Amino acid sequence: MPRGLKPHQTCQVNIAGVSGTTGLLFETDEVLLEAPNWTMDGRSLILNGDGKLWRLDVSTAELVQIPLAGVPDLNNDHVLAPDGESIFLSAYDGHIYRAPLVGGQAERVTPDDGFFHFLHGVSPDGSELAFVGIANGDFSQPGRLMTIRSDGGAAARAGARQLDVGAGHCDGPEYSPDGTWLYLNTESFSADSGHAQLARVRVDGTSLEQLLTSSTVDWFPHLSPDGQHATYIRFPSGTQGHPADLPVDVVLVSTGDWATPLHTWPLFGGQGSLNVNSWAPDSERFAFVAYPLATQTED
Repeated sequence: MPRGLKPHQTCQVNIAGVSGTTGLLFETDEVLLEAPNWTMDGRSLILNGDGKLWRLDVSTAELVQIPLAGVPDLNNDHVLAPDGESIFLSAYDGHIYRAPLVGGQAERVTPDDGFFHFLHGVSPDGSELAFVGIANGDFSQPGRLMTIRSDGGAAARAGARQLDVGAGHCDGPEYSPDGTWLYLNTESFSADSGHAQLARVRVDGTSLEQLLTSSTVDWFPHLSPDGQHATYIRFPSGTQGHPADLPVDVVLVSTGDWATPLHTWPLFGGQGSLNVNSWAPDSERFAFVAYPLATQTED
């Protein structure tokens, strides 16, 4: 079921720069927008909200709904195809769909294979998707790193595979710009439940390595298109999963030194703030969402 704003809560879409700048692009108390993608022409952000898909113009801050057919309510896992003309979408029925970015009829990609499919990455050539598979929709079980052909049907069924990244829950798998690595977060490096850490693994499932060792709970590494920088979201130590409505940090690092933050943006949010890659095509800017609650005072 799509999330909604709480009483006295607003949704703020922000744009930050690698120099440390930040600016509020859009604010609303009507719809809870999540997970911005940046279009390849640099003109718009694509977000979900109320189970629908939205386009937010970066110049005018105009928000318009993208009309889709043939797809259930959407969650916050969506990724633009490399052709710049279509988008892959995860829906609440546990399947992945492909639809025209301008709107129109969506087509299902994933088969009925016993998994819920939570999309996070598309390969640079557009031929493969990386997702988290939850067996039988049983969320008490850890998510598994899986890939599948993006063209659906028999090709997708034949191309589905699971990569071994340990016994712990993993999430957020995303291809590197050169297509050789999948970046993700995983609990496999710790015996402590929920202690997600940043990692990468080669697309053939070899060479799993931890990128950063920290006491915080770190999710969703996103590389810039030029591969020089990355963002991730940092939850407080002891956090289970990636919940909403917490004090969290969006962190910017150089991909040559994940342990040294270049800039940090504290915010109230978590779920929906930085679930998918939100880098601009120029690798100079990225977007994130905050959900502040107004301070309530009595008269």
